[in-house]
Amino acid sequence: MADTFNYRIDHHGSLVRPAGLATDDPEAVDTAVGEAVVLQRRLRSTVVTDGDFPREDFRGAVLGTVSGFRRTDGTGPDGLVRWVAESLPKAGGPLLPDYGTRLTGLTVIAPKATLPSPAYLAATTFEAGLGPASARELGEALAEIVAAEIALLVSQGVRLIQLTNPLLLDQVAADPVTTGALSFEDALAVDAAAVRLDERPEGVRIGMAPGWAAPAAVDRARAERLYTAVPADRWVLPFDQGTEAEVELVRALPEERDFCLGVVDATRPEPEDIDTVMSRIDPLDAFKDLESAAVSPSRGFADDASRPLLSAEDQRRKLVLVETIARYCWGNEF
Repeated sequence: MADTFNYRIDHHGSLVRPAGLATDDPEAVDTAVGEAVVLQRRLRSTVVTDGDFPREDFRGAVLGTVSGFRRTDGTGPDGLVRWVAESLPKAGGPLLPDYGTRLTGLTVIAPKATLPSPAYLAATTFEAGLGPASARELGEALAEIVAAEIALLVSQGVRLIQLTNPLLLDQVAADPVTTGALSFEDALAVDAAAVRLDERPEGVRIGMAPGWAAPAAVDRARAERLYTAVPADRWVLPFDQGTEAEVELVRALPEERDFCLGVVDATRPEPEDIDTVMSRIDPLDAFKDLESAAVSPSRGFADDASRPLLSAEDQRRKLVLVETIARYCWGNEF
């Protein structure tokens, strides 16, 4: 069996949900989650998630549970429903109630939980004059909530927690793009506050997914600033297009950080050629220890539950391909 502390066969968390599944039917959701766990075990994933089935989209763990946010009728530039912050958020309880307990009751495989990063939420929900005094203030309040949830999840047996901030890679571009209401430095400070734990139990990883596509070119100094400012254990990076920028994002990582390579494109049904994927991974060995690496799809399969990126069968084929690639890389461990 693999060294599960490395969680070699990873995925971003969201899966294609069964047709017609309604989040307001807890019994149906529980059944679907159980079936998703069985699927992940059969595909030999070294992590399991609930597929985000109980939530509308990947932000739902926060936006659907804490006070202070209002859903609007509009959509943001990412196509997701726009929410705005009308006051500083307050948590009335866990963001993912009994998450670790439920998943550890279904499988011995390490549970993984995914949460939206506080900087991402602050950048996309802050509206000047509406509530919080600044996006930074909103982000800091969210970071406190997320940090508390991470500690709770770890206490429940969750061993891999991933924060997702799709805006960060745009800000490490050679021609950086600042999107949303937070500056780069403020975004780093907010997300850093969320991932700091006083102690890391053995085998626990806190990961950061900073975006789903590499920029055209990377500013090495800004990339290094990202990795050093946010003390995440694992960085989940796009690696499915074969670009020099993808390689540069890996090259800029500090030696002590784990990394997970998104080696198959979760937006295209066509399977990748394994030899092509391996020809991209193998050269990394010249400057990175691949024992600190894992592989995954490039992003979640249904970060918006109503808009899955692939069919359930195409998703299965992609996950099988990730498992096969992991065996090519670390076959003696499985």
